[in-house]
Amino acid sequence: MPARCRFAPSPTGYLHVGSAQSALFNWLFARGSGGTFLLRIEDTDAERNRPELTDNILAMLLWLGIEWDGEPLRQSERLDLYLEATERLAREDHAYWCDCTREQIDARAAARGGRPGYDGHCRDRGLEPGPGRALRFRTPDSGTTAWDDVVRGHVEFDNAHVEDFVIVRSSGMPLFVVANAVDDAESGITHVIRGEDHVNNTPKHVLLWEALGYGAPPTFAHLPLLVNEQRKKLSKRRDDVSVADYKARGFLAEAMRNYLALLGWGTTDDVEIRPIEEIVERFRLEDVNSSSAYFDTRKLLHINGEYIRALPTDEFVRRAAEFLPPGDAPLEALRALAPLVQERVRTLAEVVEMLDFLWLEEPPLDEDAWRKAARDERAAVVLDTARERLAEASWDTAGAEAAVREAGAAAGFINAEGNVQLAKAQAPVRVAITGRRVGLPLWESIVALGRERTLRRLSEARERVH
Repeated sequence: MPARCRFAPSPTGYLHVGSAQSALFNWLFARGSGGTFLLRIEDTDAERNRPELTDNILAMLLWLGIEWDGEPLRQSERLDLYLEATERLAREDHAYWCDCTREQIDARAAARGGRPGYDGHCRDRGLEPGPGRALRFRTPDSGTTAWDDVVRGHVEFDNAHVEDFVIVRSSGMPLFVVANAVDDAESGITHVIRGEDHVNNTPKHVLLWEALGYGAPPTFAHLPLLVNEQRKKLSKRRDDVSVADYKARGFLAEAMRNYLALLGWGTTDDVEIRPIEEIVERFRLEDVNSSSAYFDTRKLLHINGEYIRALPTDEFVRRAAEFLPPGDAPLEALRALAPLVQERVRTLAEVVEMLDFLWLEEPPLDEDAWRKAARDERAAVVLDTARERLAEASWDTAGAEAAVREAGAAAGFINAEGNVQLAKAQAPVRVAITGRRVGLPLWESIVALGRERTLRRLSEARERVH
């Protein structure tokens, strides 16, 4: 039977990189096995769900190239099915009504000591449905609930340690755990591939599945937890986790997708950057590692830079143009220096910082860079001489280099072998021209800026030297 997988985001937040990884692994498994990848929106929590977040999730999945089969299934449109299932569970004594408040549950737990949580207080009270009452699943008193996880091996929970969990809130709204079981059965899901943080929900899923008589449960695979540099679970409160933010910062979709695939999975040849077609062909759930995966932004930057450099120049210009300010000047600057820029940026957003000195009347000045460049007493001579030579030089890269080289010699930037220390001579000129210590090759920068603006910036820089 072909695999049927699903990704079920809740629109209470933007698409998290961890959720994107889960979606990707489901998609890779489905595509690689000739199966089906379904999308389901967990939008039954009307108070917390926001339609614009659903739109963001769908847009980011498509940006990553993760396309689903058929129309997305929305749980908010299927409440009758879930309520029908919970009513059946109540009729068959798999569930009971409970009127305990959270305060009462916590007070009893504190009084008895030991494990916190619900104690089955209402199991045998025979309550009927009513205001303020929730429906709880009756967990077996003994035995275990277990499954063979593709990633984690055999996983087993003592039923005595699984509390009687709520399946319908006191508001009358069914919880996602029962909605997911019903939908998985209705959709014929064969594999549930999701994050490690859902492991504790899986015994509930299996118990509900069995109580509803759905037959053999799907195969489960729980993916490694994504952690930060301190090996703590990625959190939106302290970490960069929004896929949309990475897109806005100039990461390429194909680089982001490639990197997400490496989080907990890899091949024996140790090749990390490869076309998505190869990743689909090579991907196996059995090769996913159960250990936590470090979300390394430095590695992501490296991979993104490699993807940028692999783009045809015209394609690089087209994509980078989206990050430029409006107007003809920025685009002309990009087109003129595209190959040089493409070799040096790691994200498309870095293009602006590398080129803005060409269209801004006064580019931002890195004060630290200027202090380091100007503290050498020879900086004034370099700036004066460079301005004099550039006023008469041929306006090309050879002429620009010769002018700065002569300025360095005039200022005494000479090493023991009698050669001009060009790196030191360049420093004050570069900061004067671009406002920064590093950037594009200086000769090309001078030529692109033009003679008039170059001479003016050198004069202005000279006035700042004391």
